[in-house]
Amino acid sequence: MSTYIEQDSDFTFTVTFNGSENIFTTLTASGDEVHYWISDILRLRNRRHFVVGIDVEWRPSFSRMRNPTALLQICVGHRCLIFQLLHADYIPLSLEEFLSNPRFTFVGVGINGDIDRLVQDSGMMVQNAVDLRELAVEMIGRFEMRQMGLKALAEEIVGVQVSKPNRVRMSRWDEEVLTLDQIMYACLDAFLSFEIGRRLYAGDF
Repeated sequence: MSTYIEQDSDFTFTVTFNGSENIFTTLTASGDEVHYWISDILRLRNRRHFVVGIDVEWRPSFSRMRNPTALLQICVGHRCLIFQLLHADYIPLSLEEFLSNPRFTFVGVGINGDIDRLVQDSGMMVQNAVDLRELAVEMIGRFEMRQMGLKALAEEIVGVQVSKPNRVRMSRWDEEVLTLDQIMYACLDAFLSFEIGRRLYAGDF
């Protein structure tokens, strides 16, 4: 099944994953747009406890120099936010409160490293974070899952094969204008984190 992206407006996109899953994606450097996105999510989810897929991207470094976090990706259901931290006009308080709310469970692969980056680069804390590899071991009981990346976990738990080409993975995430391939890649990382976490907590694997 095919995976592709269509641009709906200047900053909204629809990523179609595996031929049938439409992920409505917002790409922005605007703190106001981030605030509106979070407000919509809280309204739609009625502020109940829920799982949130999370990921970050940064420009690869080929030296000892550490490049700052360029993107923060958040996904709830079929709604994804890609926040261009490096180009942001400001970081809204609503985002900081969302990330630090213990009622929400933030899931990702290698999430502790991502959280450390967010703290160092933007001062944002993630209160309730769960590494999907540890969650998979806990729920399924296969210790080799502790060594799996997102691609392998997606195949094992969601039953889908995901393409993660190096030309995109190692690209310039710090650019102000991202390519459609970059936007699709960033969206899918957060969406798959959400979907794997949702299935593991629901026992749907």
